[in-house]
Amino acid sequence: MPAFSRVIGIDYSGAETPNAGLKGLRVYLAEGDLPPREVSLGEVSPPSSPRKYWTRKGVAEWLVKRLGEDVPTLVGIDHGFSFPLPYFEAHGLAHDWPTFLDDFQRHWPTDEDHTYVDFVRDGTAGNGAARIGNARWRRLTEQRAGGAKSVFHFDVPGSVAKSTHAGIPWLRFIRQRLGAHVHFWPFDGWDIPAGRSAIAEVYPALWSRDFANEGRTGDQHDAFSIAAWLSRANRDGSLAAFLSPDLSPSERTQAEVEGWILGVQGSTPSLSRAGPQRPKASTVATRPTLNASDSGSTKVCPECGHVFRGGTWGGIDAHWKAVHGQIMPYEVAWPIIKAGGKPSAK
Repeated sequence: MPAFSRVIGIDYSGAETPNAGLKGLRVYLAEGDLPPREVSLGEVSPPSSPRKYWTRKGVAEWLVKRLGEDVPTLVGIDHGFSFPLPYFEAHGLAHDWPTFLDDFQRHWPTDEDHTYVDFVRDGTAGNGAARIGNARWRRLTEQRAGGAKSVFHFDVPGSVAKSTHAGIPWLRFIRQRLGAHVHFWPFDGWDIPAGRSAIAEVYPALWSRDFANEGRTGDQHDAFSIAAWLSRANRDGSLAAFLSPDLSPSERTQAEVEGWILGVQGSTPSLSRAGPQRPKASTVATRPTLNASDSGSTKVCPECGHVFRGGTWGGIDAHWKAVHGQIMPYEVAWPIIKAGGKPSAK
């Protein structure tokens, strides 16, 4: 029996201010066996923004309403929920997520009206200079995810730094409003109590190629893919395994501070999927295999030299999108590179 009655997938955006309608901020919802559908502002009463697109403030307020209902709901949001342990150590912070949320919001008040993330970065708002990190610092879950970037890696294709710095204060907002009514995984525990709603960090690049695009924009498809994968894993029973990744006791303790991306395996640094991939072999192009003349290794990205472990290309598509900002699938882009061309960058 599914643990949740509905799932919500959110493709986040750290652009502009909390009050600004953002085209890149998309919300999809799936109930029961029904496919995910986009949730528009027309369904929100009163509307959270005079514009036609969601605002970060509007999404947070809407989630408080939905998660306050007696309907077990799993929400996936694609920005970092916490920072690497070196950040806690550099700033003398306790290894405690609720304390981190309060401290971060005091220094990065990106939930305040008319506040851009860049205002804090530039020193015109908050006190971000007292709480900065290093782009070389990555959480354990980002290391295991393959192509996931550091939450401090700003201003590069595939960056989640701005959305993370914009979104964390809103996690605090939801937590303050709902208290124990919502479970923040894995900070409140790896096991989600029966009947409880939960919010988890996700990485849509893990799953976006599992589902046909069907005319959606990139942001819409990411939100759709989050909801579709969560719904599938919830209904086919595989979600429980992903909520308990294979981590050592010390790694589990670390992840309870740094957070964990739902869907990333524990001990194996590769991408995770619930159940078999849906595309049939006849409809998916054969994965190119590099030889020594191509890159010197059958497991090396020809663009940056990233080594893929385990003797396979697992993770290349997420790496290709997140690190190199490519729209084209790897098997389409690589022949263009070999011919001396340049694939279209996102």
